[in-house]
Amino acid sequence: MITIRESRPSDVPGLAALRATWAAEQQPAHEEDPAFDTVFTDWMDANPRKFFVADNDGELVGMLNLMIFERMPKPGTADSRWVYLGNVYVLPAFRNAGIGGRLVEASIQFSQSVKAVRMILSPSAESRDFYARLGFRSAGELNILGF
Repeated sequence: MITIRESRPSDVPGLAALRATWAAEQQPAHEEDPAFDTVFTDWMDANPRKFFVADNDGELVGMLNLMIFERMPKPGTADSRWVYLGNVYVLPAFRNAGIGGRLVEASIQFSQSVKAVRMILSPSAESRDFYARLGFRSAGELNILGF
């Protein structure tokens, strides 16, 4: 049975493995990186995120992460935050079973619990319909500067 839950420190190796699998799927010709577990762990230490995972009896089969941005306070205004949703991934053998949607729903519930005013993401062309089914819409109010 697949459980959706917040990640734990003991999940870091599984998260690194999922990320490596995702990278191999995106670029099949990439080389193995024996230092990746260390690089990933260092990144997590330097970039605190909230992770949600799909746990299949102890094996991680999906993940996503959230970056929470605290807005600068203004006099007379309640504190606020927004959430960036990123890196939603489910192993190929577990796709099309609702796991990705369950991960995103858990992240939405979390975001509402911390009183976020919005959740944003940068979807790939392939994932736009997935996010639209979950209620996300294109946002014309944001600007971007690419490098």
